[in-house]
Amino acid sequence: MRKLFGTDGIRGKAYEYPINVDIAEKLGYAVALFSKQKKVAIGRDTRISGKELEQAAAKGVSKAGKEAVLLGILPTPAVAFLTRKLNAGAGIMISASHNPAEDNGLKVFSSEGYKLEDEKEETIESYMLNTQKETAGGKITEYADAKRQYIDFAKKAFNGSAGGIKIVVDCANGAACNVAKDIFSDLKAEVTAINDSEDGSIINRGCGALHTGSLKEAVLKEKADLGIALDGDADRIIAVDETGRELDGDYLLYICAKLMKDKNRLKNNTVVATSMSNGGFEESMRMAGIAVKETKVGDKYVIEEMRKNNYSLGGEQSGHIIIADYSTTGDGILCGLEIIKAIKEYKKPLSELANEVQKYPQVLINVPVREKKEIKSLDSYALIQKAEKDLEGKGRVLVRYSGTEILLRVMVESKETPEIYAKEIADSLRKELS
Repeated sequence: MRKLFGTDGIRGKAYEYPINVDIAEKLGYAVALFSKQKKVAIGRDTRISGKELEQAAAKGVSKAGKEAVLLGILPTPAVAFLTRKLNAGAGIMISASHNPAEDNGLKVFSSEGYKLEDEKEETIESYMLNTQKETAGGKITEYADAKRQYIDFAKKAFNGSAGGIKIVVDCANGAACNVAKDIFSDLKAEVTAINDSEDGSIINRGCGALHTGSLKEAVLKEKADLGIALDGDADRIIAVDETGRELDGDYLLYICAKLMKDKNRLKNNTVVATSMSNGGFEESMRMAGIAVKETKVGDKYVIEEMRKNNYSLGGEQSGHIIIADYSTTGDGILCGLEIIKAIKEYKKPLSELANEVQKYPQVLINVPVREKKEIKSLDSYALIQKAEKDLEGKGRVLVRYSGTEILLRVMVESKETPEIYAKEIADSLRKELS
């Protein structure tokens, strides 16, 4: 039973258990024991706590007699890519993704660049309980070419020119700040970068994938063809079309799927999505002749299903989009490049491409909780059941705990008044759990 790992690594407040130097060192040591190769690659985003956690994880790797290869500030998908490129036995990314600056996290990748299955995370947790015994031969090195390697990889994946496209990129003051603009400009796009500071104290603050206000303003001001908002570690993307409308992962997944199908790149004519995907998205996919395979929420579960059945595209409404032709994890920059391909291929503005998806009204309310109690044991569960019965055949209710934050997420989707049901359920849960 995992105690430290959630759906996306270990998360928490920086310098507090479980995100402190002791746990980071133990994780480094355990990952090195788990690794069959001599190297462990380590990357981080811009958070102030990242450097200290990086050094602690590297120390743990070195204690176990392996080589910790420091990649510096890079997106999560870049760390996954370089783990493979360097023939490392594992990779560690130090980031809390879209969470605020005071949080941090520890993600682990396999030698193939994939997030670990639950049972392998359990194995690493068991190793973390071992007493650390220093082994000869360990060392810590820096890989100075990491940034350039990822930039070249992204450009090769695009394999064309983005000339004639005007784009605004919101880097969320995070891990993409030193690569995103270079990638798009090297591909001949006209690029404006915003929130591209390495000041980790303001990562995700009022910007990035969760806060697209400044991106919308910049897209309209610059008369851009599109804007893309990345999160703190750049593994997810939310787009803004040329009219200033926000487009979540459902829209982007549809556009990518249609392009890949038309180019004979969509294996088995199937896309993997999660239970959070909108019913209108699924209906639009069916109309396009594309099947949708559903998993539980979490990009790692999407990727597991993709690998199991050899699918080439999957993603989440939240903006994790995985294109297996190029990457082993969600990559906001690569998805942005795929959207540019679609704009150029169909010779249509992004708004027109997105209009092919007619989403059902959906309301999502986050409820802070003290602890994560079994939902079926709560008094509020009766309200959830009533809403499910009322909406049977014309909508749905999904209530689940976040895997990355101490939150309960209430989602109600219906063609008629979903906000009434969502508010009633959320208010009841707030009284019971907050």
